[in-house]
Amino acid sequence: MPDSSIPRVAVYLDFDNIVMSWYDRVHGRNSYSRDRQRIAADPDEQEIAGRLAAAMIDVGAIMDYAASFGTLVLTRAYADWSSPVNALYRQQLVARAVDLVQLFPAAAYAKNGADIRLAVDTVEDLFRLEDLTHVVIVAGDSDYVPLAQRCKRLGRYVVAVGVAGSTAKSLAAACDQFDAYDALPGVAVPEPEPAPETAPATGRRRRKAAIDPVEQLLSRALRLEHVRTDEEWVHLSAVKNLMKRMDPSFSEKAHGHRSFSDFVKDHPKIAELDETTNIVRVRAVESA
Repeated sequence: MPDSSIPRVAVYLDFDNIVMSWYDRVHGRNSYSRDRQRIAADPDEQEIAGRLAAAMIDVGAIMDYAASFGTLVLTRAYADWSSPVNALYRQQLVARAVDLVQLFPAAAYAKNGADIRLAVDTVEDLFRLEDLTHVVIVAGDSDYVPLAQRCKRLGRYVVAVGVAGSTAKSLAAACDQFDAYDALPGVAVPEPEPAPETAPATGRRRRKAAIDPVEQLLSRALRLEHVRTDEEWVHLSAVKNLMKRMDPSFSEKAHGHRSFSDFVKDHPKIAELDETTNIVRVRAVESA
């Protein structure tokens, strides 16, 4: 039986919304609208492929953030998955056990199809799964305000994730908590593009030096637990539990360590331990 004391989280992604909003954030306001025809015609064309790659959504960052609230029991992403742009994400989403809900290309009379389908499914899930405690809505559209209000009336804690500058203030106000996708641990924040005469064809993003997936998992867990508790030093056991929710396959023994504390000690560039008391604590290293 599941532990009833652990919050249970449902995640709903309006995928087209977040992809287009992030593309505009990286390449400038209304960039997706300007490039839409070229993207539809040939997403593999060199310049367009570069712009799409520069504006890729980090699905793992979103799912790890959602897991910081509790156990993920339901995750759905809504989009037209036959679209070449969305197809780029299928492997990422399937790897995180996200249910891909197919929305066929919208006609003019059905342009809000994702909003309606997502909202209907969410309310139905809340009545069907009474143990759900948190609802995470990944979108920025003000059309989701009634949904957020409805979820709150049904006693759920509502979190919205949207791209800074593209999320309606009314949606953020309707939720219990709002966080910008830009601020999630692991997300590379875009730099302003250079002037046209010096701008490279593919655009640029600020990236940190690559770290391996296990180090990334530990780093994200530390930062998310720090945000949750507002404490610099956090309980080692809480970080391990969060890492297991983020990646159920994680095991320190699989990486050659007898204990989780040994695993953390093996990553001194990411974390440091405080073992001076009975409760072992850990914090992120500033440069991680």
